[in-house]
Amino acid sequence: MPLAIKTRKADGVTILDLKGKIVLGEETSSLREQVKQLLGASETKMILNMGNVSYIDSAGVGTLVAAFTSAKAQGGQLKMANLTKKFRETLQVTRLLTVFETYDSEADALASFK
Repeated sequence: MPLAIKTRKADGVTILDLKGKIVLGEETSSLREQVKQLLGASETKMILNMGNVSYIDSAGVGTLVAAFTSAKAQGGQLKMANLTKKFRETLQVTRLLTVFETYDSEADALASFK
């Protein structure tokens, strides 16, 4: 199942609802391109809603790190909400949980921008 990305706005923050797998190939390319386009349009506050992501491989984790780095380099913020238990464990093992700003809910992530 390819990665579906829907964008919407809430309180001046762009929310990317991700559904499917974030794996090497078209999925990581489309996510990278979407973040790049948003940053190019001066959309610097973003939340990745990870609640419907069924699987992430190492390339997917790399893409998330690259997106986070790109946003930060352009003065933006990229936060994650609704992480699955398995993905949270992956971030913990790789010590990336200390790099990303993660929130249990979209509402908590939105509130963190205020």
